[in-house]
Amino acid sequence: MRTPAEPSVIVSHLKQDDKGQYLCQRNDEHCHHVAELAKQFAASFGMGEWGYVLGQLHDKGKEKHQFQAYIRDVNGIPGHTDYTREGKAHAYVGALEAYHLYGKQAIPLFCNPIASHHRGLYDYSELEVILRQSLPQEVTQVTEKRPLSRPPFKIEGKDFHHLVRMLFSCLVDADYLDTESFMNESASKARGCHTSLSSLLPLLEQHLAHLNHLSPLSDVNPIRSEVQSCCRQMSDLPKGFYSLTVPTGGGKTLSSLLWALRHAIHHGMRRIVIAIPYTSIIVQTASILKQIFGEEAVLEHHSAFNPDTIQGEAGRHRAKLATENWDYPLIVTTNVQLFESMFSHRPSDCRKLHNMANSVLILDEVQTLPNGYLQPIVDTLKSYQKMFGLSVLFTTASQPVLSGLIEGCNPRAAFQGIDHIKEIIPKGYALHERLRRVRLEIDAEGSTYDDIAARLSRHDKVLCIVNTRSDAKEIYERLPKEGLTLHLSRMMCPRHVAQTIQTLRQALSDPSEKVIRVVATQLIEAGVDIDFPTVYRQEAGLDSILQAAGRCNREGKMESATTYVFSLSKEHPLYGSLTEANQARLSMTHVEDWFAPDTMTDYFRQLYSRKDTFDKKGIKSLLYRPAELSFEEASKEFRLIEEVGKTLFVNRDNSMALIEQLKREGISYSLMKQLSLYSVNVHESDFRKLVSCGAVEEVVKEIYVVSDKLQYDEQIGLRLDNHWMNEILLL
Repeated sequence: MRTPAEPSVIVSHLKQDDKGQYLCQRNDEHCHHVAELAKQFAASFGMGEWGYVLGQLHDKGKEKHQFQAYIRDVNGIPGHTDYTREGKAHAYVGALEAYHLYGKQAIPLFCNPIASHHRGLYDYSELEVILRQSLPQEVTQVTEKRPLSRPPFKIEGKDFHHLVRMLFSCLVDADYLDTESFMNESASKARGCHTSLSSLLPLLEQHLAHLNHLSPLSDVNPIRSEVQSCCRQMSDLPKGFYSLTVPTGGGKTLSSLLWALRHAIHHGMRRIVIAIPYTSIIVQTASILKQIFGEEAVLEHHSAFNPDTIQGEAGRHRAKLATENWDYPLIVTTNVQLFESMFSHRPSDCRKLHNMANSVLILDEVQTLPNGYLQPIVDTLKSYQKMFGLSVLFTTASQPVLSGLIEGCNPRAAFQGIDHIKEIIPKGYALHERLRRVRLEIDAEGSTYDDIAARLSRHDKVLCIVNTRSDAKEIYERLPKEGLTLHLSRMMCPRHVAQTIQTLRQALSDPSEKVIRVVATQLIEAGVDIDFPTVYRQEAGLDSILQAAGRCNREGKMESATTYVFSLSKEHPLYGSLTEANQARLSMTHVEDWFAPDTMTDYFRQLYSRKDTFDKKGIKSLLYRPAELSFEEASKEFRLIEEVGKTLFVNRDNSMALIEQLKREGISYSLMKQLSLYSVNVHESDFRKLVSCGAVEEVVKEIYVVSDKLQYDEQIGLRLDNHWMNEILLL
C-alpha cells in the first residue's frame, strides 16, 4: 500500500482506512493479480495463458493521465479535476494493446472481453469502431508477448461465441474478486464454500439407506433401489451426455444426484448444477438437499428465493455473494437463470459461467425446454461438453428427442442434435410397466365448465389441472365449497402458492381430511410430490398429460386409479402452442401403451414435425458467424419467458410495509427479493382494465402496486374485476 499523493503511483483503486488515511492498490499489482486469477479459471478448460493475457491487459487504460485525475477526484483528493467524461474511459486501451500484440485473432477473444469488462460484450460493429482509436501516448507498451498454445479442442462456428463468453467470464470474475479483496476485505474472506463433493457423497448414501429402512414394504421401493443401483454402476463412465428416464414415483431426484456426485468425484469435477423449470419444484428440491447436506452446501439461485431467510448472518452473507459467481458445490437454479446467462452479454450474468467448466449439469424435467429455442440450447450443451468438460444428465419421466437429426415442417429448420445420449436405465427394466399405477381415459367430446365441476364433485379427493388461469378460476368457482377446496394458479403471488401447496400436502397426509378438491394450472403438474386417487387433465400434449398422471396414485397404494383427459372445446378452443401439442397427440391413432418410452419418442417426432423453426429469435444469425458476433443483440433476444404484460405487487402479509420502505429508500436487491414473493404478472389488457378502475398505483417508475386488500382474494389471488362495482350492483 502506498499513498496516492505520489504522482509516480499509477492507481487502480483507492479507499480510506478507519483513520481517514488513503490507501491505494497500484495498477500493476491489480493487473498481475487479475491475470493470475483469470489464468487459474481458464486453466480448467486448457486456456490458462489466454486468461493471463486478459488480466494483464484489462486495466492498462488506467495509466491514462485523465483516468488518474478522475480516480483521485472522485475519492475526494483536491486538485485533480482535469479530465473529461470521455477521458476517464479506460477499458478500450487494453483492447487496443491486445490488437497490436496479437493481431486479428485477438479481436474476438481478447479485444472484446477487455473492452467490455465493465459494460458487457459488444456487437462486432461497435467493437470495430472502438478499435479504430489510437493508443494514448502515456500508456506504456507491454513488452512481453506471451506464447499462446492452441485451444485443446476443435472450435466450430457455433462454439466460438461460447468460448469468447467463457474467457470474458474468467476475466470479469477475476477482476471483481481482486477488487473486492482490496476494497472489501470482509466480503472477500466470507466468500466460497469449502465443502467438497467427496464429503457430500457419504451423507447422501446414509440418507438413502435411512429412507430404505423407514419405507414400508411396497412394490415401489425395490424399484427405487434398482434405479439407484443403476446410477452407481453407470457413474464411472466417461464425461458426456446421459439420460435418466424414470416414471413418476421412481425416486428420480435423489437417484440423479447419486449418479452426479459419483460421476463428479470419479472425474475430479468441481460442482453440480441442477436446473429446474419451475420454482415450485426448485423450492421442494432445495429443501430436500438442505436436509441431507446442510444449508451451507446448497446454493439456491432463483427469483423466489431470498437469502435473507437463511439463519445466521455469515451464512446469509456467503449465499448472497455466491449467487454472483456460483462458487458452491451444489447449485439449484432455474432454466431461465442458467440458459439466459449462457447467452447474456452482461458481466453480472456471465461472471458465473467459468464455474460451470468441469462440472455436472442435471437438467430436470427436460421435456419443458421450449421448442422455439431448442437448437441454440442443444448446440450450447454440445459446445459446453466439448470445450469445457461438462457432463449433462437429462432427467424426466417424459424424455424428449434430443439426439440425431431434429426435423420440423420446414426442411431448412432441421438441425443435428446430440450425437449420443446414454440412458442409465436399461430398456429391459421396463420401468413404465412395473411402475404403472394409473390408466388414462380420454374423452374427446367437448365439455363446459359446469360439466367438469359436476364431474369433479363426484369425487371426495380429486385434482384437476387445466391450461390457463381463467379456466382454473371458472371451474373452481363452480365447485361446492365443502371440505378443503383449493385453487392454484399464477394469479396468486409466489408466497401464496407456496403456502397453498404446503396446506395441500398437510391435508393429504391427514386421514381426517375426507374431502380435498383442487383446481390448478400446470404449476403443480411436474415434480411436485402430491398424490391423489383421481386426476383430471385438460387436453394438452402427451408429455403434460403423463406428468399430470404422475400426481395420480403416486405411491401405488391403490390397485387401480384413473386420470381423465377432457376437452373444454364447448367453452373455447385451445391457444397457441397448446394446439400444436394437442394435435400431435391426437394424430397418434394406434397407440397400445401411452406410457411406453417409444410412444413418447413418437409423440415428440410428431410435435417437431409441426414446427417451422427451432430458433424463433434467429440466434444462429447473431452468434454462429465468428467474424460477426452480435452479443448484445442476442442477449436481448434470448428470453425463455417472454416479458409480456406487467408485474403487479399485491397487498398481502407485510407487502405494503415493504412498499413504504421502497418509497423511502429506493430499489435494492434485498428489498426487491422480498417483494417478489408478492408479485403477480398480468396481461397488458388486464393491466389496463385494473388501471381504468383505479386499482393500480405506480409507486416508483415501472413498479406498480394494487394496494386495495379486497382486490386480492385469498382463494383465487388477484381479482381482475372491480370489486367496488360488484358490491354496488349487489346493493
